[in-house]
Amino acid sequence: MEPVDPPTPVIIPEQSVLPPPTISPQARQALSAGAAFAGLGWPPADDLDAWRRFIDAVTQTRRPAFARMLETAQAIAEDQDLGGVRCFDCRPKEGGYAGQSEGGPVYLYMHGGAFVTGGGLAAKAQGARAAQMLQVRCVSVDYRMPPDHPFPAAPADCVAAYRALLEQGIPPTQIVIGGTSAGGNLAAACVLICRDQGVPLPAGVVMMTPEVDLTESGDTFRTNRMLDVVLKQGLPNANRLYAGGADLGDPYVSPLFADFTRGFVPALIQSGTRDLFLSNSVLIHRKLREAGVEAELHVWEAMPHGGFPPGDAPENAEIQAEVARFIARVTT
Repeated sequence: MEPVDPPTPVIIPEQSVLPPPTISPQARQALSAGAAFAGLGWPPADDLDAWRRFIDAVTQTRRPAFARMLETAQAIAEDQDLGGVRCFDCRPKEGGYAGQSEGGPVYLYMHGGAFVTGGGLAAKAQGARAAQMLQVRCVSVDYRMPPDHPFPAAPADCVAAYRALLEQGIPPTQIVIGGTSAGGNLAAACVLICRDQGVPLPAGVVMMTPEVDLTESGDTFRTNRMLDVVLKQGLPNANRLYAGGADLGDPYVSPLFADFTRGFVPALIQSGTRDLFLSNSVLIHRKLREAGVEAELHVWEAMPHGGFPPGDAPENAEIQAEVARFIARVTT
């Protein structure tokens, strides 16, 4: 078929999309509850005071939920300085590698939050929950964020934390770097920076619904707009704030545009059919496979960005089971 110039759009009539019967009752309830969510009102990229107020409001609103998550997690979470970066060292209370300071995998985790939220208590709670669910030691990085610390502060912190683990004597073959959303971006960027700096690479990388293309060029930024009950629409203002004037196509800003033929590590990539970032996951999976890199892509039915909120759907547990299996396999 000859290319059409200019492109012709597909006109989609207005429609109502119900939660499908192919997912769990908890997942259907989550989609129903999120249907009324209008989405967050992101400030203009250049209004730093508005961003500070926005971040503070979001943090305070979500604090009770993360406090409960931390309180109920079957894990011990302690503050730790790694390479000058605040982190949270989390270990399961029972089973797995509980209480062990040596041996066993270490999951170096980067939280999500559009590069602007999710630090502090949220990062600690998520690290503790990951340690419990994965039954491994999880080190959650409380990386610096805009508006005060735009790129390259966040990936620099993640690399510093990883280097510190190596300096502690933990073999790179026992470390898996992972993250969700913005954290998935940072996990990939961390591997790329280490590769380019000649630092020994980890055993693998986990990219959960990763924000790896800040240009938002993929198909699902349009097709899943408003269908994703968590994100609703793209994050151009947050992306520009994070980049801080850097090119959005820089591979350290948007790892999708990296040259993976120069080397990478085995990857697990996760998304859902209603995830706004589904195209990100599909595109980076294809680039990795074309470069000869081992990569798994797991896509869940009807799942929005980040899983089914608030977290009790069995599909969310399935994600963690796949991550645990991947960590065990690549660190063996």
